[in-house]
Amino acid sequence: MAIDTRLKAQTREASGTAAVRRLRTQGWLPAVIYGPRGEPRMIQLKAHDLELMLQHHRSESMMVDLVVNGNDALKVLLKEVQHHPVTERALHADFLEVSMTEKMRVRVPLALKGDCLGVTQDGGVLDHTLRDVEVECLPGDLVESVDVDVTNLRLGQTILVRDLAIPPGLTAVSDGGLAVASVHAQRAEEEVVEGAPVAEAAAAEPELVGGKGKAEEEAPAEKEE
Repeated sequence: MAIDTRLKAQTREASGTAAVRRLRTQGWLPAVIYGPRGEPRMIQLKAHDLELMLQHHRSESMMVDLVVNGNDALKVLLKEVQHHPVTERALHADFLEVSMTEKMRVRVPLALKGDCLGVTQDGGVLDHTLRDVEVECLPGDLVESVDVDVTNLRLGQTILVRDLAIPPGLTAVSDGGLAVASVHAQRAEEEVVEGAPVAEAAAAEPELVGGKGKAEEEAPAEKEE
């Protein structure tokens, strides 16, 4: 199913960290339109409008009818949305002007569907290793996600990119040998030997991946343009 969404925007003069911060306090979201010809165009749109649109879509990569200053709508791809690491509110958006007759490459989320037999009957653990796939398609054929049926996936089995049911009009560009999802046996819990030093037990605790704690303490500098 093709995605058709409309947003209103205005030309933006303000740039730089201080200026875009003031825009955000007034409810505006700074954004940029990139095109095949000419310089990037700075625009602003209501942050609430974009966030409301994102709530009704599974992917942030979508085709948008962008109306700037009341002119005819531009066909653009919502290429990237920068979010605040703590509040997750939108901070900045990048749009890419596209031609409806020229193919483009974009990453589409992978959505696992079904009750996996490897989990319900074999007692295994489902591991979702690849979250999105790169595809090539015309703008009008873009979908919000590619469904991955894991119902018949058993213990020790893996679904690869080449196994995916790619919707018509799309061609997978990602390596066909990449693992999308697999089922592995549950790891036996390690027993703590009675009387063992507390430090040894603490050493067995897994560390958080990605340094989330630090990200929550230190918000990154806002995007300058």
